[in-house]
Amino acid sequence: MTIQIILADDQPLVRAGLRRLIEHTSDINVAGEAGTGAEAVQLVRDTGADVVVMDIRMPGMDGIEATRLITARDSRARVLVLTTFDDDDYVYGALRAGASGFLVKDMALDDILAAIRVVAAGDAIIAPGVTRRLIVQFASSSRPNPKLRDLTGITDREREVLKLVGLGMSNTEIAAALYITVGTAKTHVARLLAKLGARDRVQLVVAAYEAGLLDT
Repeated sequence: MTIQIILADDQPLVRAGLRRLIEHTSDINVAGEAGTGAEAVQLVRDTGADVVVMDIRMPGMDGIEATRLITARDSRARVLVLTTFDDDDYVYGALRAGASGFLVKDMALDDILAAIRVVAAGDAIIAPGVTRRLIVQFASSSRPNPKLRDLTGITDREREVLKLVGLGMSNTEIAAALYITVGTAKTHVARLLAKLGARDRVQLVVAAYEAGLLDT
């Protein structure tokens, strides 16, 4: 089955470059291009695309608001934020808006294509290195956080797992850190998703930050 994607970026050269590279794949097709967030939202409605590769900084409606509208109105379409390290301050808002992960503009093509496939399959992707960078950014920022997220109903073990997910660890790494099996780690993550009403693993990272688990 071919994955239908939308490229949303206000720089035509970026979109053209990605389109040319993607055209060489057999399982990914560019269903449309958008230069603004509003255009991306409309294209999702018109094409029923599976994934939107979304820039953050665009004129008019930015990528964060577009992500919020897309994920709120179309549960099928998923969003991969396209960012640079200089955009770190915006990524948290994009994740809260429902993005399923992020790409860095200078990533290798194979990594970009792999990320698109992972998100299209219903999972989320968040590079550990980027995750840790964001955590440092959040922890050192003056972003107000008057009330920590309530984790009532979460067990002590689940709290430990949530913190490790927030640190960007995979299930295998969590299992090794807590001396449990990978299957048990997956079960804990699944329960956290259900209890916290999180759409995917990326939203668990946000939950860990909001709960203050990454400040210590």
